[in-house]
Parts: sequence; structure tokens; C-alpha cells
Amino acid sequence: MAVKKKKTNNSSELLSCIIDAVQDKKGKNLISLEIGSLPNAVCNHFVICNAESTTQVNAIADNIEGKVREKLNEKVYRSAGYENSIWIVLDYVDIVVHVFQTEWRSFYKLEDLWADAKVTAYGEQENIAPFKY
Repeated sequence: MAVKKKKTNNSSELLSCIIDAVQDKKGKNLISLEIGSLPNAVCNHFVICNAESTTQVNAIADNIEGKVREKLNEKVYRSAGYENSIWIVLDYVDIVVHVFQTEWRSFYKLEDLWADAKVTAYGEQENIAPFKY
């Protein structure tokens, strides 16, 4: 009987790999929210970024999945949003990644829902225009 190799990856390695994958595909306004210590947190980190088109949203999400599988031998636990690519969520249990089209990030404002979280910004941050109803 084959013995399954135990994963030795930790959250910081996974976070670093995800950040690199987003930056490779030019994701904008890339941040991580450290929410693990907050009440009712569903994971340790949220990673949030945005892109200008459905094609770029898909490319970012695909690159994250590919790099994490290649470098850390870890598959995404659950994913959603590939059908319309306005908001793709990748759940790695400890880290949940949100890749938005810019206008939908402005609409949902996930950062504001977790305002008590420690925020780390990666790279240049642009102002996102408010959502127009």
C-alpha cells in the first residue's frame, strides 16, 4: 500500500506562493488580510486583488492554482466563480483568495467587512472608483 506524503507547507509559504502568482499576472491592488485572530474567522488570511477583464481574472486564478500545485504540491480545496469570472474564489483552507473584476471589488468591498484585520499591501495600490448603481 502506498504511503501518502505528508504536506509540510505552512501558511507563510502558501501566502508567498499566491502573492507571487498574482503579481506574475499583473493583479492590481493586491492585499492580504490577517483575519485568523478575529472572532468567527473562516481562515487565517484573505488575499484580495482585482483585474480589468474576465480574461485576466481567469489568468490570475489559473496561475495561482498552477504555481501552488507546482511549488507546494497542494491543490485548491474548493473554487467558485469560473463560470462568469467577475469574482473567482480559491479556498486553500488556511488562505482564501478573492480575484475580482475591478468594478465588483468596488461593489463588495470585502476589505471593509474585515476592517479589524491587519492589512498588508503588495506593490502599487490604485484608487478604485466607487461602484455606480
